[in-house]
Amino acid sequence: MKKISSVFWISVFIVIIAVAYGALAPSSFEEVTNNMKNFITSSFGWYYLLVVTGIVLFCIFFIVSPMGQITLGKPDEEPEYSRMSWFAMLFSAGMGIGLVFWGAAEPLSHFAINPATAQPGTDEAFKESMRFTFFHWGIHAWAIYGVVAMCLAYFQFRKEEPGLISATLKPIFGERMNGPFGTLINVLAVVATVVGVATTLGFGAIQINGGLAYLFDIPNSFSVQIVIIVVVTILFIASAWSGLSKGIKYLSNLNMVLAVILLALVVILGPTLLIFNTFTDTIGSYLQNLPRMSFRAAPLDDENRAWINSWTIFYWAWWISWAPFVGIFIARVSRGRTIREFLVVVLMLPTLLSFFWFSVFGATAMDVQMKGTDLSGLLTEETLFAVFNEMPMSMVLSIIAVILIAIFFITSADSATFVLGMQTSYGSLLPPNGVKLTWGVSTAAVAIILLSANGLTALQNALIIAALPFSFVMIFMMIAFYKALDKERKEMGLMVRPYDKRYKK
Repeated sequence: MKKISSVFWISVFIVIIAVAYGALAPSSFEEVTNNMKNFITSSFGWYYLLVVTGIVLFCIFFIVSPMGQITLGKPDEEPEYSRMSWFAMLFSAGMGIGLVFWGAAEPLSHFAINPATAQPGTDEAFKESMRFTFFHWGIHAWAIYGVVAMCLAYFQFRKEEPGLISATLKPIFGERMNGPFGTLINVLAVVATVVGVATTLGFGAIQINGGLAYLFDIPNSFSVQIVIIVVVTILFIASAWSGLSKGIKYLSNLNMVLAVILLALVVILGPTLLIFNTFTDTIGSYLQNLPRMSFRAAPLDDENRAWINSWTIFYWAWWISWAPFVGIFIARVSRGRTIREFLVVVLMLPTLLSFFWFSVFGATAMDVQMKGTDLSGLLTEETLFAVFNEMPMSMVLSIIAVILIAIFFITSADSATFVLGMQTSYGSLLPPNGVKLTWGVSTAAVAIILLSANGLTALQNALIIAALPFSFVMIFMMIAFYKALDKERKEMGLMVRPYDKRYKK
């Protein structure tokens, strides 16, 4: 019990209060979270846009700066993993339930249901749908993850601080990070992670249910989704209890193989030429329109503003809430890389993989829609399977997708449980099993409560609410990182401005 920090008890208390409120008064819970979400999106939407774009610019600065040659580790330290192994792990981090859940559904929604600005079903809507999908899953998302991972890796591996969010703020707040203020910072990170992971579990349960309903006529209902969450929770808690076993490594490798197989089959069986043309054209359109999309707030158009709130602001909040979890994972596998190499690869490799994934599934879904099969009235979780139904080998594709989602579900939850355990036991790389068990049950309970309170809407509301306070932490992390790195730059004599003899050693 000595390893359990006060962060654990405070975070668990907050989660219990939220779960109890949601369980005992679901209607009130939905109303309160919806009001909070509406207030944040209407009052702070501009803030999310500025902060996330600022994070992208922050990353670009360190890519081109001489400080980019500084190592995330000791000065002469070699990378812990080979480049190929590192790439593979970043690929694993970049793939998840979200890509499978939204792969066909998001481009289709932007094209046929509710485009950002164009008329539904038009050629312009087709191009716009892919451009905004790339925007939501591209460099901005990975810059959020990359900043948190870079800060954690620098302070943990170069400065030998514990792997906690609070430790990255010591250049600003000093030893106060070892007291109540530091505890507050870590609690914010844990609560944001719990909500982010619970939301992903909710999405996974919804889509597994959708797949089972298509394959075996199992009812698509809240009760079935509860059973799915309970079964998967038992599996990932058993894995977390046993540690980093060969079984989970096997499942992770199997998942990557299944993802590649599913991707290849859809490329071959789907509209192959349209897929590659869409991928190529949208990259150009994305780069051309990136500045405008990054700052698009639509202040005089309520309809466009509502679209931005429900898509762009939701995604920025989702990535921020997941940043502590994914950041810790990326930091752990990136020891020994230079800042420049780290940022270039973390920003570009998963982004390009996501772009191709959405080009494959998005173009295929919109092609089905344009050929006369109306997918616009389907539930989000049913879209992917409805697309497969219009293709050869539909049953094989659907079975692979369900297995893929289920394994993503287990491995992501297992990793999140470990990270939450680490964050609430003083950064221990071997958190107590009781702590991991508590977080496994807690994330499952939050997922069930959010699903009971109007499903997807409640999930999105919770994300936007939880991400706001942690966004302020991220700003402080960037300031602290720059302050520490600038001090080291002066000591090393690295120039970011014209020569000045004051900085010559």
